[in-house]
Amino acid sequence: MASKEKEFAQLIKDNQGLIIKVSRLYTNSLEDEEDLFQEIVLQLWRSYDSFKGNSKISTWMYRVALNTAITLFRKKSKSLPTNELDINHADFIEDDDEKQQQISLLYTVIKTLPNVERAIVMMYLDDLPYKDIAENLGITEVNARVKMNRLKKTLKEQMEKYA
Repeated sequence: MASKEKEFAQLIKDNQGLIIKVSRLYTNSLEDEEDLFQEIVLQLWRSYDSFKGNSKISTWMYRVALNTAITLFRKKSKSLPTNELDINHADFIEDDDEKQQQISLLYTVIKTLPNVERAIVMMYLDDLPYKDIAENLGITEVNARVKMNRLKKTLKEQMEKYA
């Protein structure tokens, strides 16, 4: 394997959690999640040469992953009829562990958010600074903070509603 391919493979290995999170939050089935994961990796590979290092590698990866997920989401929503998401958090519990239940419920509630808000929450949960969140989404840092504060309230209300 050439040096460039080895470097890219290591980059994906080191940051696969980021790609998995995006894939999980923008899909509703394991099959779709795996397809989106592969599509994100493909798009990262295609744009790898264009990464100039002007931002953190994770910022660039988030931007590519989110753009890929949102683009595919829009294509699917145009071609397939969508139904209201019926939230029953018991369906998402894989484990009796209370922490796992809370995480599953949180993912379920996050999936009900619009695309941009979903991305903000995901990056916030990954401890990205507001500056990076704003840069990824093309909004101001103040706007990112305001949106996240509103989202915290919304998520708390939804978690209490479905808990």
